[in-house]
Amino acid sequence: MLVSGEGTNLQAILDTVDGKDGIEVIAVASDKPGAMALDRATDAGIAAECFPRDGFASRQERDAAMADWLAEQSADLIVLAGYMQLLSPAFIERWPDRVVNVHPALLPSFPGLDAIGQTLAAGVKMTGVTVHFVDEGVDTGPPILQRPLPVPADRDRAALEDAIHRTEHALLPRAIEMIAAGRVTFDPANPRVVLISEDGES
Repeated sequence: MLVSGEGTNLQAILDTVDGKDGIEVIAVASDKPGAMALDRATDAGIAAECFPRDGFASRQERDAAMADWLAEQSADLIVLAGYMQLLSPAFIERWPDRVVNVHPALLPSFPGLDAIGQTLAAGVKMTGVTVHFVDEGVDTGPPILQRPLPVPADRDRAALEDAIHRTEHALLPRAIEMIAAGRVTFDPANPRVVLISEDGES
């Protein structure tokens, strides 16, 4: 799992799906020294490591070191839970269709940084949360799950952030559950379309 901040999505995963149905959080990596998420991992007895950008000659070297460490921990699915850095193509190639991210908007609307600010500035009445596979673009990978949310009529950012975070904490663990159960596949006719089966059979 990759994190950059407080690790509330990490905590939601630990509280809801870790240790169930073959799901186990085995490693947490961050680009931010002192990130609270690393403390959450350590407190839970999970391997934790920091890979600060300024500790490496390039983003590619940092990502290679991080990928090697995750592979050493036998990571099978890489979950970006509030990780605020772009991953290099070489990293993504190590786990094809096994890197997922949660984004605070209904992609393809409002990709990239400060999606909530983009939402408020655009004046839209609906937004939401997307869990998607990660590809080489910026929030361009195929969506797995999406859940819409109304934007508060008074455009209150704090209220919208709270609603989005609560939705992230429900949707990301749910997507992990479905992937672990083998319920997530791709449409052979269109690899951009993710299929969700009812019983794990595709």
